[in-house]
Amino acid sequence: MHISEGVLPGWLLSAGWVATTLGLWIGMKKTNQERLPFVALLSSVFFVASLIHVPVGITSVHLLLNGLIGICLGWSAYPAIFVGLLFQALLFQFGGITVLGVNTFNMASGALTAYYLTKPLLKRPTKLKLIGAGTLGALSVVLTSGLLLSLELLSCGNSFRSTATLAFLAHLPVASVEAVINSFSLVFLLKNAPELLEVK
Repeated sequence: MHISEGVLPGWLLSAGWVATTLGLWIGMKKTNQERLPFVALLSSVFFVASLIHVPVGITSVHLLLNGLIGICLGWSAYPAIFVGLLFQALLFQFGGITVLGVNTFNMASGALTAYYLTKPLLKRPTKLKLIGAGTLGALSVVLTSGLLLSLELLSCGNSFRSTATLAFLAHLPVASVEAVINSFSLVFLLKNAPELLEVK
């Protein structure tokens, strides 16, 4: 779901950086130092998971896992996702530096949507609730991040209409895979490290 450089207009790139800077500031303020190793771990998971991607025109389809990151980290997902995308841009030229703000905003918005939608299910977590949270998180991420990506591409003109539609539809099957991964991971954490599910 990376947007390549040279596609979006300057005003949209600037807006992306403004939103991402604000998100990073809030995320860093809300990040507890004791949870930094967990934040770093999930940032690494995000980095690796989205390396395996299928190009779709000027964007790509791949596992996102930002729903899982959002559920586990809340606003700390912003710096975790930003660092993952930054290293992908620097090491593998996925996306790019100029679009890093927009790409971070897209991914982190999906993560935060998953966080707020699933927050009630994590107050007294059970296996069934976490499976529901994992599924809801996967669906909300694809809908939120996919919709933002499509709208941004459509803002560039009708020439990207087919790419925007294809990119959104191509991520729908990804949601089912992510639902399984999310649910398994959350249940695993409940059994082995339930304190990591306590996001403030």
